[in-house]
Amino acid sequence: MGQLYEKMASDLKLRRYSIRTQKSYLWAARRFVRHFMRAPSEMGMAEIRQFLLMLHNRGESASSIKMYVTSLRFLYGVTLGRPAEVESIPWPRVAQNLPAVVSRADVKALLGKIEPLVCRMVVMTAYGTGLRISEILALECRDIDGKAGLIHVRHGKGDRPRLVVLPHRLLGSLREYWRLTRPTGPLVFPGKGPSRHLCPDTVRRAVHRASAALGINRRVTMHAFRHSFATHLLESGEDLRTIQVLLGHRSIRNTTRYLQVSGQHLSRVASPLDALGDGKVDVARAAGVRVTRRRRKAKHSKPSR
Repeated sequence: MGQLYEKMASDLKLRRYSIRTQKSYLWAARRFVRHFMRAPSEMGMAEIRQFLLMLHNRGESASSIKMYVTSLRFLYGVTLGRPAEVESIPWPRVAQNLPAVVSRADVKALLGKIEPLVCRMVVMTAYGTGLRISEILALECRDIDGKAGLIHVRHGKGDRPRLVVLPHRLLGSLREYWRLTRPTGPLVFPGKGPSRHLCPDTVRRAVHRASAALGINRRVTMHAFRHSFATHLLESGEDLRTIQVLLGHRSIRNTTRYLQVSGQHLSRVASPLDALGDGKVDVARAAGVRVTRRRRKAKHSKPSR
């Protein structure tokens, strides 16, 4: 893509997209160009639709195709200044799966099994605060306010800052972790260098190893600890609005998904049917009426010749 690639990269930075989103959009745009081996300025709506149909026929997921759509919308709408080319491109319907939740017993077992210590602390922070892994790895020592019992998330999703609760157990564990490791840079969880954070894949591999060792059959992801944080808060009686703020959700609709996976919360719901009294009497009475009607019908029916 040459100069157009550099211009698109600059446009993404000026719009303050996250580093991960920038890489995804640029990768999708490059794949679009490689497919046709032509400059995007020489193509338009017909090529975009053909490319998206090719992805669909190859079995790409709806969420993956949606990423291509957003990338090409940005490329043509912002970088090339040709929004008309992408206005009629339909958005793929993405199925909303229920959040994967790790039980309290499994969380406790994993926290005792995950190695090394830095990975265990990242997982404990994820479950104790509901932060995303990118938010955890970006934490600096100045963001931990032990006196107030708060963590300051300076660059959340969409570059939105927020405050989250710092549990007492997590604070004590972080202090012990700091005493043992003594990070030299500003980051709480540094990687190979003091100014570089721990690689997310390192944490994910540590979780997978611990899950396999404990015999946990289902796949446990880092995001599952965030889901578990929200679900277990809901089961403890916390209100949805508070959970929404802690998770950093823009819309309450994203938070209400946890109502569907909280078995304890749903079990406390009283159905209006239970207020009608004992249903067994009604069922027996209805069954008796049906039997009586059958007998009357058989009694008055004419015998066949």
